Amino acid sequence: MSLLSVVVPCFNEEETVQLFYDAVTPVLEKLPQEYELIFVNDGSRDHTLALLQELYQSHQDTIRVIDFSRNFGKESALLAGLRAAQGDYVIVMDADLQDPPQLIPKMFETMEAHDDDVVGTRRVTREGEPKIRSFFARQFYRLINRWTEVEIVDGARDFRLMKRPVVDAILSLQEYGRFSKGLFAWVGFRCEYLEYENVKRAAGETKWSFWKLFRYAIDGIVEFTSAPAVLAARAGIPLTAVMLVVLIVELILALCGRAVTFEALLLSVILFLAGLILSAIGILGEYLSKTYNETKKRPSYIIRKFYH
Repeated sequence: MSLLSVVVPCFNEEETVQLFYDAVTPVLEKLPQEYELIFVNDGSRDHTLALLQELYQSHQDTIRVIDFSRNFGKESALLAGLRAAQGDYVIVMDADLQDPPQLIPKMFETMEAHDDDVVGTRRVTREGEPKIRSFFARQFYRLINRWTEVEIVDGARDFRLMKRPVVDAILSLQEYGRFSKGLFAWVGFRCEYLEYENVKRAAGETKWSFWKLFRYAIDGIVEFTSAPAVLAARAGIPLTAVMLVVLIVELILALCGRAVTFEALLLSVILFLAGLILSAIGILGEYLSKTYNETKKRPSYIIRKFYH
């Protein structure tokens, strides 16, 4: 009998852990595969770990718990869960029940019917989400899809079913800075998406503030494409040339007696170019910092204890 591994990153999810378990296990028990639930406690500061320990003590045959030494972030938790997964099939899903467990049987049906290697999910609406967040999310997908060689589907969730070769391919990628949505797309394989309406959290509050999502988007762009650095370099030369022409024209007008405040114009040009240069340096600095982190060869996470 084949084995299904379900990877569940958790950060301060004390209000949803039991709800998630109660919702997902009836679905998993109806599947023909055996299953294991791999919870990754990403340095939670509430009672998440205690609740996971209780679940482990009661269901040691199906539950495994990875406890990080501190909070390393969701990408690290996903990586740890995928490394620990032993299944022929692997599902990644969140503990807040925004990834509907009832879709799991349909994911298997779709995979079998179309001989897919991956069955992902995507939200067709963002109902209940702040409009400003939805706007920036859509702009992010437009930008990254314009700059990258692979398509990252707008609204795609980490919630997906993968066959073992797909998981092995993802784990073979050794970079320290990981952007899973991009890596899922980059490894390829035959993939199909199931669409569903947005689902609100079962309990608790989201851990993703606007600033965290913004930083996540920047990290994804920087880690998955070099386009911003190239654009900065290409934009610098024509903009500098244009401002040089403007400066020459205004200088000629000033010499001809036209009412031009040359000092003010010159100061504006200098400030404009200084801002342009600083922006370009900032973009290059992002790439340099990512390269620096890669060269240090630090682990993506440290496990304090593994309950298995």
